[in-house]
Amino acid sequence: MLRTFFILLCFCMSVPTYAIASFKNMAETAQLSNIAYQAGDHQSSLGAIGHTLVKQNVLPGVEVNYLLSNKNNIQYLTVRGTANLQNALVDLDIKLLAFPQLDIVAHQGFAGAAQLIIDDVKNELDPSLPVVTTGHSLGGAVAVMLAMLLEQNYKVQEVITFGQPKVTNVTGANKFSGLPLTRVVTPKDVVPLVPPISPLQIKNLDIYWHMGEEVILLQGKEYSIIEGLKSMLRATKFASSLPNAENLNAHKMQTYLELIASKQEGAQQVPYDSGFSVFGFN
Repeated sequence: MLRTFFILLCFCMSVPTYAIASFKNMAETAQLSNIAYQAGDHQSSLGAIGHTLVKQNVLPGVEVNYLLSNKNNIQYLTVRGTANLQNALVDLDIKLLAFPQLDIVAHQGFAGAAQLIIDDVKNELDPSLPVVTTGHSLGGAVAVMLAMLLEQNYKVQEVITFGQPKVTNVTGANKFSGLPLTRVVTPKDVVPLVPPISPLQIKNLDIYWHMGEEVILLQGKEYSIIEGLKSMLRATKFASSLPNAENLNAHKMQTYLELIASKQEGAQQVPYDSGFSVFGFN
């Protein structure tokens, strides 16, 4: 048990650190994620932030809506999420299964949706231009799987997600540790913490595990950045009860938009207290 813990700790400490996406980039992808939820004509909303709509489609059967847009010769793939938090928690309570396309185990719903999007949009993607993927909630999880698949043939410039649940296990996260992923969360949003794990499960490395940097949007100008083991410890604080009104509000795209807007100038990074202590260290 102790040996396994130290192996896991060493893995977490070896995860490379990437520079935080600027709050300007974060704000733009948040706007895209919000636009994906809107009904009707997306071109006018995209045009307001300088994007040109290339393709939009709702894939039958999986109810996944995605947008492909272009701005300054950068391709943006945005995946719509879901506003039904309780359904999201139920959908996430499943086993990790093999995903041969990437030679990892993954959440089959997210992986399958990402593959469907790739198959549908590949004729419109330009291999000579970089790609940014983004999305909120389950859309963010699909955006991560999209980036994993796109890396095989395209230049993935950035992945920014909002309130994104986990998609793979420790091995899968390690394999794609180089993915330029920024996961934006709020402290009370429970979706990034699911599926939850217990500290007793640390001996089992075949558990859901986040990759990339986790940017926690605190109130006012403050934010924190954590990753690896600290992100895992934060996930152990998930409550077994159903989400309350505070959790629901913390997961809303509008909440993310407002917190990001408040940090466009004078944002201040502060340490994050996970509330856990290991051998006297927080």
